[in-house]
Amino acid sequence: MSSEEILIRPLSTEKVLFKIERENVIVFVVNRKATKHQIRREIEGLFNVKVEKVNTHITPRGEKVAYIKLKPEYSASEVATKLGIL
Repeated sequence: MSSEEILIRPLSTEKVLFKIERENVIVFVVNRKATKHQIRREIEGLFNVKVEKVNTHITPRGEKVAYIKLKPEYSASEVATKLGIL
């Protein structure tokens, strides 16, 4: 899968903004077939950061959402600013 197929769009809700600021986590809607390892590689490659862990779940609407926690030396706020969320 290419990066366009793995990462669909970033989420920007109040809950996500709280996670960016407090927990150093960014949130993306991803392809349902994408694995955690593929998501990790895409985020690390696109934004030049290191990922600590990736959690995923499927919403009632059928979308797969990935919560990507960055290592402490990297800032989720900077990534969100590049994406235009903040």
